[in-house]
Amino acid sequence: MTGPAASRQRLRVVVADDQAAVREPLAAVLALAEDIEVVAAAANGTEVLSAVAAGPVDVVLMDLRMPVMDGIETTRLLAGEHPEVAVVVLTTFADDDSILGALGAGARGYLTKNAGREDITRAIRAAAAGQSVLDREVQKVLVATVRAKAPLSDQRPLPQDLTPREREVLALIGRGLSNRGIAEQLFISEATVKTHINNLFAKAGIRDRADAVRRAIASGLS
Repeated sequence: MTGPAASRQRLRVVVADDQAAVREPLAAVLALAEDIEVVAAAANGTEVLSAVAAGPVDVVLMDLRMPVMDGIETTRLLAGEHPEVAVVVLTTFADDDSILGALGAGARGYLTKNAGREDITRAIRAAAAGQSVLDREVQKVLVATVRAKAPLSDQRPLPQDLTPREREVLALIGRGLSNRGIAEQLFISEATVKTHINNLFAKAGIRDRADAVRRAIASGLS
């Protein structure tokens, strides 16, 4: 499809990275996707906020270590001022403070810079649809970190109206599986997994993937 109708359907993305040698090629690669339009490239958090204010923007692909304003603080401000804008972190850092800091600030996705083009575009599309995508190594670190930080102090019981399948999905999140891994384990589609996740998050008041891992472990599911 071409013309104005097609243009309106494209996801408007801001690429944020303080290194031009990363930022510019990444923007060029993303622009090859038919459903993605790179509307701005930013070298720091203040430039991200300016680009979003000039909008409209659907997704920010966010580096964490940037001058002036880092990616975590920028994500926190976006979540408060522009909650309609999804953030996907793309960084070289996969330590527990970075992961928990970004997810706690409101990021919907977290990838390391080992991710390929397909992984990045998939994460952008998922984030725009309100879904969370974490790469496999990030998921492992997240689970290990949550276990190490006494998740059993979370005493919120799971709601009684969770279906058996939703409990299965939550248990697998707690074991560190990605949406794709859950789909393969349960022999269902990724779209069905996303539906179950959306439902159980809404029923249980789960905020993000880190909270889901915490709840799964505290409830004895994982």
